Amino acid sequence: MSKSKSSFICQACGAVYSRWQGRCDACGDWNTIVEELADSGVGAGPKSAKAGGRPVELMPLSGEIESAARIETGIVELDRVTGGGFVMGSAVLVGGDPGIGKSTLLLQAAAALASRGKRVVYVSGEEAASQIRLRAQRLGLGDRDVSLASETNVEIILATLERGPTPHLVIIDSIQTLWTDRVESAPGTVTQVRTSAQALTRFAKKSGAAVVLVGHVTKDGQIAGPRVVEHMVDAVLYFEGDTSHTFRILRGVKNRYGATDEIGVFEMTTLGLQEVSNPSALFLDQRDEGAAGSAVFAGMEGTRPLLVEIQALVAPSPLGTPRRAVVGWDSARLSMVLAVLETRCGVRIGANDIYLNVAGGLKVNEPAADLAVAAALISSLTNSPLPTDAVYFGEISLAGGVRPVVHSSLRLREAQKLGFASVVTGRLGPGDKTSGLEVSEFSSLAELVGRIAARGRKVAVED
Repeated sequence: MSKSKSSFICQACGAVYSRWQGRCDACGDWNTIVEELADSGVGAGPKSAKAGGRPVELMPLSGEIESAARIETGIVELDRVTGGGFVMGSAVLVGGDPGIGKSTLLLQAAAALASRGKRVVYVSGEEAASQIRLRAQRLGLGDRDVSLASETNVEIILATLERGPTPHLVIIDSIQTLWTDRVESAPGTVTQVRTSAQALTRFAKKSGAAVVLVGHVTKDGQIAGPRVVEHMVDAVLYFEGDTSHTFRILRGVKNRYGATDEIGVFEMTTLGLQEVSNPSALFLDQRDEGAAGSAVFAGMEGTRPLLVEIQALVAPSPLGTPRRAVVGWDSARLSMVLAVLETRCGVRIGANDIYLNVAGGLKVNEPAADLAVAAALISSLTNSPLPTDAVYFGEISLAGGVRPVVHSSLRLREAQKLGFASVVTGRLGPGDKTSGLEVSEFSSLAELVGRIAARGRKVAVED
């Protein structure tokens, strides 16, 4: 009897090795490499499948374009991120930390589509049907015509879906709980997750149903999930948030049928997730007006302008190595801004403890926040509060200059809509200026530092 060949697969990233080793060279995790049979490894298909050598029909690039049919959920924030609704025949991956609200959001979307006469199937591998009904009743959705199933075997799920009329939407919660007879490994491993996702994606393309896969992601990356199947699906949405805050952000990081980097903002309430139509007002709620170290940043998330508060605290350090604590922003970017302030502007700030926070738990990634961060740092260092009706945006160069950023007109309009009177930024183009706002344009960071320091001295003299 021939011995079955085996391979060793990292359960965190899917890397394949010929022998066992303690540390994965691809992702750097320890003790995540597990032995699996080669005929059930990554990429293995059913043993009975045969290619047959049948050629495919080649199609010309030119020709009529068929618009992708979409089904709108009626949840505006969700439809915004997906690009106008779920595309029929597409596979969508919704990832996020456990307990962040993925199941609640998708149950609300399923109920909204069912109320519009769409056929929706909700398959849960984590909860029984009675538990889903209980959650739906708590959200006020118990009377919606949504078909429920509690199953973890992929073959049984596909047989159930193919037995009746093709549903418009299929929700699989979650992909980590599924297992298939085609591979010999435990549920939740890279092999099972990938093979199950392949089968469900093929069903979506073949039947024309929109399939939504839910995947859990832990902060330490120990559970195999969305990162393994991101390349297989048509869209990847990540549900972000902090349990200490009530709002959640749905962010699109991949979308073959729409724009990426779009966000939808929701607020977690006792009745489920509620849409936030004006997220800028939410993030600026209960802002510390008149406090030193607070600056309002006019940012962009996809095509949506967003105003958030940047908070900075500069305090004398009792330690030989000052502390650097950053929440919601890139710590390497903060180091660059501090170096520019020290070298180009002559500000002695490096010997202090520095704490930086983006209020509300939002994560800001764009370089346009450099100017707001620098203004908040100088404001805290000199104990001079910034004007409460001003917003800041601009990219800082290593030479100490302030560079213009894209979508300036959208940022200005958002600031004007929320009642701000002045804007501090880099050089604007002729078409970017908006009437009704006092725009202060700086080409050098040293100019802004001088203005804030002079304001601080003026406040000290008046006191």
